[in-house]
Amino acid sequence: MHTSEICLSKIPVSGNEFRLKALNWAAQYPLVAYYQNNAIPYPHHGFQHLLAVSAGKPLPLNQQESFESLRNEIRKQDSLLCGYLSYDLKNQVEKLSSHNSDAIGFPLISFFRPEIHIYINSSSINITVTGTTTQSVINAILATPLPETEKLPTLKVKQRVSPEQYIGNVEKIRKHILEGNVYELNYCIEFYAESVEISPLPLYLALNEASPTPFSGFLKLEDKYLLCASPERFLKKSGDKLISQPIKGTIRRGTTPEEDAALQDQLRHDEKELAENMMIVDLVRNDLSRACATGTVQVEEMFGIYGFRQVSQMISTITGNLKPDQDLVDALQCTFPMGSMTGAPKISAMQLIEELEDTRRGLYSGAFGYITENQDCDFNVVIRSLQYNASQKYLSFMVGSAITYDSEPKQEYAECLLKAKAILQVLNACMTSK
Repeated sequence: MHTSEICLSKIPVSGNEFRLKALNWAAQYPLVAYYQNNAIPYPHHGFQHLLAVSAGKPLPLNQQESFESLRNEIRKQDSLLCGYLSYDLKNQVEKLSSHNSDAIGFPLISFFRPEIHIYINSSSINITVTGTTTQSVINAILATPLPETEKLPTLKVKQRVSPEQYIGNVEKIRKHILEGNVYELNYCIEFYAESVEISPLPLYLALNEASPTPFSGFLKLEDKYLLCASPERFLKKSGDKLISQPIKGTIRRGTTPEEDAALQDQLRHDEKELAENMMIVDLVRNDLSRACATGTVQVEEMFGIYGFRQVSQMISTITGNLKPDQDLVDALQCTFPMGSMTGAPKISAMQLIEELEDTRRGLYSGAFGYITENQDCDFNVVIRSLQYNASQKYLSFMVGSAITYDSEPKQEYAECLLKAKAILQVLNACMTSK
C-alpha cells in the first residue's frame, strides 16, 4: 500500500474535471463508494470528500451476526472500510422481524476494503493504492472521458401507497398514539418504476446538482446502486467523541430572501415541529448514554435551522464520549437504527412501522458511510435517495414524515411530496396511480 499527495495545480485539468473523470473511471469497478460534502458548512463538518474502489468482493460478513462479524473484520486489519448498515439490521438489535416486499435486494450489511482510494481536497488529492502505482491511476483517470449527461425519457413513477391509504394509515397511527402505544412514528411510503434502464452515475450527478447536501453519496455494489442526497448525519466517531445530528422539522425554501427568512422563522416556532424534534433528541440522548461515559452526553445545539437547496430543516446536535470498554461497533449497536427514522418509544414504533408500511425499507433509513483506519467513522441517514437494481431494472425511492397526534394527514402527505420533489424532477418523472 502506497500513499501520495498531489497538488491539483500539477494536474492538467481543473479540480472539478478531475473529480468527474475519476468518478467515470471508478464506474468500471464492481465496488464503488463516493462521499461528497458539497463544501456545505455544517456543525462538525460533512463527509470527507472520498472516492474508493475495489475490483474484488465485499467482505465476507455473516449476515445473521452482522455487528459481531463487522467487529471481527475491523480487528483483522487497520484499513479503510466503505459500506452501509441497512434498516433491517433492527432485527439483530431488538427482537423484531421484517416481512414486507423488497424489490432492490441489498444485503443486510456490506463493506469493502478499497484497493484504491482518493481523498479530494480543495488544493490537493491524496491517493492510496494497492498493487499498482499512483501515476498509473492518475494517467487512467485523465484518459477517461467526462460522464455523459443522462437523457431520461419521461418515467412513469408509481406510488406504492395511494393518498387515501396514506391518510387512513396516519389516522391509525394517531389512534395508536391516543391509546399510548407510541407518541411519535416515522411513517414512510415508496415510489417506484419498473422495467427502467438508467445510467446510475449521470443520474447521481444530476441529483447532487439539484439537491447538494453535506452527506451526499454514490454506492455501486455490483448490480445494485445507491444515489444519495442526504442532509442528515446518523453517527460520527472522532476519537472517543460520538456525534449524532437528527433532523426533525422541514419547510420549503422561499422564492425571495425575505420569504425564506419568514419560512425559517415559522419552522423555528412551529410547536408541532419543536415537539417532534425534542422527542427525538431525548431518544438519541438515551441511545448515546448506553455507549457513552456517565455525564458526557450533552445537547450541543437544539432546534438549529439550516437551509439546503430544496428545503430548510430543523437539526439538533447531541454528543458524548465513548466508554473506555466500548468500541465503534458497540456505539453503532446502541444507536441503530436512528431514532429520527423510527419514532418513540423506539421498539414499539418499529413494530408498528412493519405493520403499516407496504415496503421493506432495506437500505432506506439505514446508514451509508466509512470506517477509517483508526476506527473512527462517519455515517449518514439514507434519505432523499434513489435505489436501483440494474439486473431487475427496478428503481425505487422512499419518503416519510414524523406522525404525532397533532398531525394533519393531508399536510403530512404534502410534506412527503415536498421531500420527493427534487428526485421526481431529476427523474423527469410523472406520477401515476398504483
